[in-house]
Amino acid sequence: QVQLVESGGGLVQAGGSLRLSCAASARTFNAYGMGWFRQAPGKEREFVATISRSGSSTYYADSVKGRFTISRDNAKKTVYLQMNSLKPEDTAVYYCAATTVGAGASAARWFGYWGQGTQVTVSS
Repeated sequence: QVQLVESGGGLVQAGGSLRLSCAASARTFNAYGMGWFRQAPGKEREFVATISRSGSSTYYADSVKGRFTISRDNAKKTVYLQMNSLKPEDTAVYYCAATTVGAGASAARWFGYWGQGTQVTVSS
């Protein structure tokens, strides 16, 4: 079983940056594609970004493309989400997730393992 713990959330002004981290307990971390999802108040959980097992392929939601970057360090068993040019509409709880299906998966149902979430708040 995989356990995931997010960190790095916080309060930032619009236009600022944050880097989220997700530490995994997986025995073979490189066997999992990793993803970030977010859920804003009153909204459904939505796809943000995914990265393949080796880190060679990445996928992004249109709303964050060009602003967010997902990366991973398999030696450290950690996945990151660098968030730049943050907007108030980025405010949400951000969740790290793991899947064995593939990096191209964007629906939450494909991810069997989830972190506890970390709050990101972007002020105007």
